[in-house]
Amino acid sequence: MTEAGRPALVTVDWGTSSLRVWLLDAHGAVLGEARSNEGMQKAREMGFATVLDRVLTELSAPAGLATIVCGMAGARQGWIEAPYAEVPCTLDHIFDRAIAVPYPGRDVKIVPGLAQTSSSSPDVMRGEETQIAGAVGNLGSGRHVVCMPGTHSKWVEIENGRVTGFTSWMTGEVFNLFAVHSILSHSIGEAATGIKADDPAFAEGLRRGLDEPDRVTSLTFGIRAATLLHGLPPGAAAARLSGILIGAEIASARKRYLAESKEVILVASGRLGEVYAFALGKAGLSARLVDADEAVRAGLLHAARVNGMVPEVSA
Repeated sequence: MTEAGRPALVTVDWGTSSLRVWLLDAHGAVLGEARSNEGMQKAREMGFATVLDRVLTELSAPAGLATIVCGMAGARQGWIEAPYAEVPCTLDHIFDRAIAVPYPGRDVKIVPGLAQTSSSSPDVMRGEETQIAGAVGNLGSGRHVVCMPGTHSKWVEIENGRVTGFTSWMTGEVFNLFAVHSILSHSIGEAATGIKADDPAFAEGLRRGLDEPDRVTSLTFGIRAATLLHGLPPGAAAARLSGILIGAEIASARKRYLAESKEVILVASGRLGEVYAFALGKAGLSARLVDADEAVRAGLLHAARVNGMVPEVSA
């Protein structure tokens, strides 16, 4: 019998460059946590099992405790490939397709990612599908739009528990490319981090991005011109670039997914959540914020229950 406070499950979110592991009881309470930069790229060199063994030892996880994994560990270049589930599909259908990993003495399964195979709008995700399950599990039937900002922001449409479609925006990656590898690097320098929602330069960039999403490359070049002609400082240049790119993302997603609804389920944490909540408000949308860590843990716990790795428990 499982009890509150007794280890029942190991949950793992294995990203490209980061690893997050939580030891949970059967109710989902966190009993232990470990984070590192040993994402897929490093784990491929060191060995996924070797990395996980060390982390579980550090967490004093009981031998043989079931382990459920999401993210890039299931990629073609990862630990073992977990083929994508295709939309439209229910979240439980995704979890039903979890792949067992050969791992002596421990039941380890990897959740597959999600694929949109349409030739006109192909798209993929790994890890976000589990956050979605944790974020919308208690919202009931109806239509929901989920925004998960990041390096590759995901906007997802869910109808009555089925993922019907999604779109990725490379907002975070484009910011990094512009700030570090383009002519804007001369304007931004080392000021590309720590952007805040209440920065006037961010608000100005956001306004322009929301109003003129078709002019992104023109607006971004304007940052370089403002540096040369008006003395725009590096911090303001970085904030304006972030505002332009986030504004253009939201304007495009609003047109695609929010013609009739104004509420967005925003799955994010920390400063990124604050920035996107502010930006969504300026776009005339209402954000219901769900902590990203809580969402992925809840989704992994649900995935484990779907796979019979941990029993359902009463509140």
